[in-house]
Amino acid sequence: MLDILLARLQQKHRTIKFPDGPPPELSDRFMGYPVINSKDCLSDCFLCMEICPTQAITKPEGLRLDMGACLFCAECAHVCPHQNIHFSKDYRMAVSKRDDLQIDDIRKYQPAISLDQKLKRLFGRSLKLRQVSAGGCNACEADTNVLGTVGWDLGRFGIQFVASPRHADGLLITGPVTENMRIALLKTYAAIPEPKIVIAVGACAISGGPYKDHEEVHNGVCDLLQVDLLIPGCPPHPLTILDGLLRLIGQIET
Repeated sequence: MLDILLARLQQKHRTIKFPDGPPPELSDRFMGYPVINSKDCLSDCFLCMEICPTQAITKPEGLRLDMGACLFCAECAHVCPHQNIHFSKDYRMAVSKRDDLQIDDIRKYQPAISLDQKLKRLFGRSLKLRQVSAGGCNACEADTNVLGTVGWDLGRFGIQFVASPRHADGLLITGPVTENMRIALLKTYAAIPEPKIVIAVGACAISGGPYKDHEEVHNGVCDLLQVDLLIPGCPPHPLTILDGLLRLIGQIET
């Protein structure tokens, strides 16, 4: 017991101070919120569109990028001769509406809004989530699980993952929703008592990701259930997920 106490004293305080303190230092390889500038974009140049593995980039009138389909591979930034696309270090990307993930020169980030007053009273200080991997590769699941470690301590915000949907207030979904998981997902949703919320984490859960339009995939959950929070990424960084969850329950409003 004494050894445990001494080890704990040596380790000191290891939980990040987010959101009150500065966010943790992010890796140089971190790909955050995309920044688009179409003013130097040539009308006959389609390099970024051609290299995008999920067709997340279009050029209706200038560049437009769908963060819900983007894998954040940054190949588009590498091939652009004018650097009209680059990825910032901004981890804040969660939104409330699918359309808010469509960004260009004019349409900028619309942060996720908190639940209405009735739901905030219910879930603002105690939110229990049932996580369903609907055919995911376990990358989004792994970064979600990180939030339960001592460095992040998701429970201090009143947010916990539970084993049974009957004990849950909402559903957190990862994966493209394969046909084999569709019924299981819908049954899990039905087992959660009203009122309930739905959170889609990662490109697969939002749009199908690299599996989009495969005959065994339902292109994410947006066409199956009403989604209250969408967190883009492949996978989203734990800080992006945490920021989105706290915005949903009203603990971050800026």
